[in-house]
Amino acid sequence: MTTEKISLDERDLIERSQRGDTQAFDRLVGEHYVMVYNTAYRMLGSPELAEDATVEAFARAYRSLDRFRGDSAFSTWLYRIVTNVCLDYLRGSTQPVASLDEGWGEEGDQQREVPDESANPARTALQRRRQQVVHQALQRLSGDHRAVLVLYDLHGFPYEEVSAILGVPVGTVKSRLNRARHALKRELTPELELFE
Repeated sequence: MTTEKISLDERDLIERSQRGDTQAFDRLVGEHYVMVYNTAYRMLGSPELAEDATVEAFARAYRSLDRFRGDSAFSTWLYRIVTNVCLDYLRGSTQPVASLDEGWGEEGDQQREVPDESANPARTALQRRRQQVVHQALQRLSGDHRAVLVLYDLHGFPYEEVSAILGVPVGTVKSRLNRARHALKRELTPELELFE
């Protein structure tokens, strides 16, 4: 991810959306939907909750468009909104902890991943199990820890952008990231043999 400013086309869409052009906003939604949904899914761990959070994030973005000044990239502003929506969901209700014995899909695989057909079956099974264990461990972390891990480690944002998205100083991002990684490691310790 980069800290680049808004493209001219995106700037035009934002300005038109700010003037009430719903078709322009629909294009912005189309361009950013996957990013918003993936962030929500990784933070909330449920396709249904992720869809709800995605809709809520775009609704909040639409209502707040007049406050977008363009100081940062539109995607950074949108990441902040979706992250806040997810944190609100996590604070507002107790999320069920997934059982390590339950699968994500009908056959116990994560349905949003495309399997590598060239890999051997044993390696594919091990990789799926690792993904499942990491996903479930991530869901047991606090919302703040989950947010910083998703944004920095999974989406690859630099510290400065994570700071802007979460609305905290860079030093706080670094310390949260360190604590989040330690917490994730503690959660993964019982399943350590999968990662050796």
